[in-house]
Amino acid sequence: MKNLMEAINYDKFKWQICGDLKVIALLLGLQQGFTKYCCFICERDSRARSLHYSRKDWPARKSLEPGTMNVENQPLVEPSKILLPSMYLKLGMVKHFVKAVNQEEAAFTYEKSSPD
Repeated sequence: MKNLMEAINYDKFKWQICGDLKVIALLLGLQQGFTKYCCFICERDSRARSLHYSRKDWPARKSLEPGTMNVENQPLVEPSKILLPSMYLKLGMVKHFVKAVNQEEAAFTYEKSSPD
């Protein structure tokens, strides 16, 4: 990825970057795969399942220093140059909405039982 960034002269142009969340994590030097702190924006603990739908505020990530909180390498881009992909945000919000809805309500049971 470093060679690709050099080939497109990223240091010269400093473009905004929008991409798949795995690519963004790679550009920011985060560990790939199942990690405890996978978000580049905050320190959300992905393994604390009991807090996922109850805790609303997670502390902001202070730095991307290698060796701390699943950061393996120096970031190739500044986090401020990252644009979050809207499709992932929409899918994530719908997923969280469906999990938060009372699944015993009549409207929800109707959706589960209705034919395609």
